[in-house]
Amino acid sequence: MDALPLDQIIVGDCIEVMNRLPERCVDLVFADPPYNLQLRQELYRPNMTRVDAVDDAWDRFESFEAYDEFTTRWLTAARRVLKDTGTLWVIGSYHNIFRIGKLLQDLGFWILNDIIWVKTNPMPNFRGVRFTNAHETLIWAQKHAGKPYTFNYADMKALNDDVQMRSDWHIPLCTGRERLRIDGAKAHATQKPEALLTRVLLASTQPGDVVLDPFLGTGTTAAVAKRLGRRFIGIERDAAYAALAQQRIDAVAPYPQEFLAGYGSGRPRKERAPFGALVENGLLAPGDRLYFRGQAHETARVLANGHIVREKDGAVGSIHQMARRITGAPCNGWEHWHYRDKSTGALLPIDRLRQAFLEAWRSEGK
Repeated sequence: MDALPLDQIIVGDCIEVMNRLPERCVDLVFADPPYNLQLRQELYRPNMTRVDAVDDAWDRFESFEAYDEFTTRWLTAARRVLKDTGTLWVIGSYHNIFRIGKLLQDLGFWILNDIIWVKTNPMPNFRGVRFTNAHETLIWAQKHAGKPYTFNYADMKALNDDVQMRSDWHIPLCTGRERLRIDGAKAHATQKPEALLTRVLLASTQPGDVVLDPFLGTGTTAAVAKRLGRRFIGIERDAAYAALAQQRIDAVAPYPQEFLAGYGSGRPRKERAPFGALVENGLLAPGDRLYFRGQAHETARVLANGHIVREKDGAVGSIHQMARRITGAPCNGWEHWHYRDKSTGALLPIDRLRQAFLEAWRSEGK
């Protein structure tokens, strides 16, 4: 493909389509692949009404080996189109998620988190032979271990009443007006709630980023991406699903751009650089002297472990702890401690070294 098919649904086999896309062209892949449920009989409620289980042709595989081969092929294609700083989300049940996790690692992905989607309104286990399946698992993985990647930590914390977001997400199943139906029946057996995709995209993308869904189904990922000001590429092999998804997406009104920017914290993880990273990377050396702003007699020496030792009394701690020891109040060590520039002899805040370190990481990630 010469041009990237942004904000389009492509009808076709996801592996073939992804292999035609340019390399390293998307920021995030969200995948909701076939679960390979291996259902052997119909399910009925106590009142003898039939349960709409996942028994579609797209979820049938001859064997675990066939499913693994399919999974390896689509993951390989997804890895090819991901930017080096990109991440992948994949959702599944106990039937398939562990097989997918193993194959992800085999292909070189680095798992960042597994998220438990706790369904607040799960379908009961009508036969009463097992625990009710009340959750699904999402794996969040980066393409290359150690590369910068987007994680909007502050936005997730804000979304959770200013408490750090945990890896258990309590979100209802897709029901009510959000659930797409045809003649009263579910249009798709595994339609995901928009709330789930909203959290995924807010957590790990920026406005304008390109999100790819290789198993688009009825278009939840694309609809949420459009609403949140992200670009999308959807792939769906079933033309009927694709048509339904297109109708849904066409009806979506994007949120105003001025309300989409969060705290600007969709910064790569490495932008939260510790002081020790400057020592590890040679920007400061063990034994280098630091000078406290406005107090010429207050100096400290850099230690190999990223702490500093105050020369006045031998106290040891972080740049922030030692700054507080001097001022008697909380303060930002990055701003208060200075180093002497070797070329000019000028005293400069150590935050300059941190910014130089972060800029190197940004450049490497492009």
